[in-house]
Amino acid sequence: MAVQFNYVAPKGWKPKSPDEEYLITYLDIELADGISDEKFEDAAGSCAAESSTGTWTKVDEGKHSGTKLADKLKAVAYDLDPATKTFKIAYKREIFEDGNISGLLAGIAGNIDSMKMLKAFRLIDVRFPKSIVKSFAGPQFGINGVREFMQIERGPLMCTVPKPKIGRSAKEQAYLAKILFTAAKGEFQGIKDDENLTSLYFNRFEDRCKLVHEVQREVEKKSGKRKMYLCNTTHSDMDIMLERADMIKENGGRWMMMDVVTTGFAAVQTVRKHNPGLAIHAHRAMHGLLDRESGAGVHDRGEILDFSMSMVVIAKIMRLLGVDSLHGGAPKTKMENYNEPKLIQEALQADITPESDMTLGQNWYGMKGVWHTASGGLHPGTIGDSITKLGENIIVQAGGGVLGHPWGIEAGVEAMVQARDIAMEKGNIKKWIIDNPDSALAKASSFWGFDPRIVY
Repeated sequence: MAVQFNYVAPKGWKPKSPDEEYLITYLDIELADGISDEKFEDAAGSCAAESSTGTWTKVDEGKHSGTKLADKLKAVAYDLDPATKTFKIAYKREIFEDGNISGLLAGIAGNIDSMKMLKAFRLIDVRFPKSIVKSFAGPQFGINGVREFMQIERGPLMCTVPKPKIGRSAKEQAYLAKILFTAAKGEFQGIKDDENLTSLYFNRFEDRCKLVHEVQREVEKKSGKRKMYLCNTTHSDMDIMLERADMIKENGGRWMMMDVVTTGFAAVQTVRKHNPGLAIHAHRAMHGLLDRESGAGVHDRGEILDFSMSMVVIAKIMRLLGVDSLHGGAPKTKMENYNEPKLIQEALQADITPESDMTLGQNWYGMKGVWHTASGGLHPGTIGDSITKLGENIIVQAGGGVLGHPWGIEAGVEAMVQARDIAMEKGNIKKWIIDNPDSALAKASSFWGFDPRIVY
């Protein structure tokens, strides 16, 4: 005899004790051409089946077939909305291994995104049960730990990525670091490597790591103010990346940077486990191949046109895996997708991420929060908006918005600090500029305005 289980829950069904018993996903799909909307329920059930215990056809249910346990552990689709083609899937917690995000994603997303009956799919959100949250280390330092070692009680951290992206030698980058660290009375915290800058013939990692951290130590000794260098360790060889992390620590560094999408989830977890006491700054180069949403999409209940997961899902995963800061966009920037930066900030920092029509929420059970890095076309005129909407626990990263100031780099730093201070005091930036027409901030705002520069 053969069997095929029912993977759609009865109408009105809700998982009992979801944070103890279930992992929940929230999905949006579009049916393939030629498949009528009447098949939506079948498609939702097929997604639940393919991602848990089912397959495309009925299978043998003999004595040693495992079908009895498979039926008990099957996932079910529920909260089906045919109008928007959205639904949720509830997975029994027992079908996932503790501390294994790679295996978990292979289950809940790995096969659904290749199903022929779908022409588009978006994993909108995931809600992890308590036991899975507790099986991951989370951030080593988190928001409070970083504030402690940076000796900054409140307000955002501020840094610049060198522009042009590549071109400076290690010595020239160290020179730039000294300008950034000392301008505006030392009120600017840091410098970050660009993702393109790994170890190149004109700027070797070893040279850059040594020279920039040497400047950092000198400036800190003279000023008493802590600085940060987000030094790019990214490599496809884990041994080399960990060696680079060790080198940062040996040179007095406190931060390492890694591109978490290109190196992979397993690399992030391994670095968190083995790195020598460094805060992990997670850059997200190539994230658009995972999370970019084409079409009007679920935000306004329009059609989606491709396969993806939301950046909110990636943010939750990175918090579990243990990064201390993660790029999440900023209001109106080149990387913003509707109100996504705010949703990302909540996923990274809230003790209990709130539920909404776009998110499932998440109880973090005391796991430390992650610094939200606001970046993407930022300049002094935009800082207030980022702080107001995302809060103080952000790293504000402006590259061209500092280095492109018409009066030079020092003025760019000064303008950023002036804008930060106004925002922290809840002042009116436009009124301040009228009262201070000869300021670096006034010049920056007349040059760039008050909206982020979007790169098309």
